Amino acid sequence: MNWRPRLRNWGWVTDVANLTVLCDACVLYPAPLRDLLMHLAVMGLFRPQWTPTIHEEWIRNVLINRPDLKPEQLQRTRALMEASVPDGLITGYEQLIETVALPDPDDRHVLAAAIFSGVNTILTFNFKDFPETSLKPYGIEALHPDNFLISLFETTPTQVCIAVKRHRLSLKNPPKGVEDYLSTMNAQRLTQFVSQLQKFTEWI
Repeated sequence: MNWRPRLRNWGWVTDVANLTVLCDACVLYPAPLRDLLMHLAVMGLFRPQWTPTIHEEWIRNVLINRPDLKPEQLQRTRALMEASVPDGLITGYEQLIETVALPDPDDRHVLAAAIFSGVNTILTFNFKDFPETSLKPYGIEALHPDNFLISLFETTPTQVCIAVKRHRLSLKNPPKGVEDYLSTMNAQRLTQFVSQLQKFTEWI
């Protein structure tokens, strides 16, 4: 989780695709998944969005569980993420928070941001926090990262493999071979995605 990215390691930055998702904090918390998503994003395969509150949440939780990391390191990561994704930061949604309902009121800011920005997908592991009955009236769905990555792979398999390889080769401490890399990604609850990648190990 000691992720110290450089823009050059994420490859070239192209125009983002029309596919836009709002990333819940739980998706940005684990460094391997966060890093992979950024590699995919800067290749233009999709556009991730987030809010200041979402950034604060994942950074706070990482620091709780990784006392060896300094806040400045994660703030640099945040700055690089924002610099790499034009229009990724959502602001101005705060007035909508009180108008929506979710099982946990503390999650309302995520739904409010999605409504405000016009995003129809919230990328999250926590489906109980974003039930269909609460999202459907706004034309929004909660999507598991594994399902999201499978969808990307089925649409643009070559580009996804390129992004995965760039991600793997960017890992220096320690470097990872293909099997070690896939094991790491499997631990991120990306079982379907890893199963697909195992068919194309020579590409990654």
